[in-house]
Amino acid sequence: MIDLPQPTGRELWPPEEPEAPAWLNQPWRAFVALGEVVVAALLLWAAFALWQAGVITVVTTAGDSVRLASQRVFGGQLAAALGVGTVSAVLVVDAVRQLLLALRARRRRKKA
Repeated sequence: MIDLPQPTGRELWPPEEPEAPAWLNQPWRAFVALGEVVVAALLLWAAFALWQAGVITVVTTAGDSVRLASQRVFGGQLAAALGVGTVSAVLVVDAVRQLLLALRARRRRKKA
């Protein structure tokens, strides 16, 4: 059996040029974090509004003047409230990440 070198295709592409490293420490990330917190607060407000729209109290008066109260639950609104609340929580977590990257990430020094 003859063992010939197999072509890798590496010679078909131009060599990669070194890119300038992207630094994580960028102060504008704090503004992104602020915007995400504002959007998360609005989404949380919407989640509470959807939850209240999903639960309705129904009051019925019986023949002997007894008032019966029950609650009717709409699953679509409750599911939407849970989904919107989850998106709000993810935005808060990402806002914390953006804020930490804006404040703490420092450039690494090249080793000699």
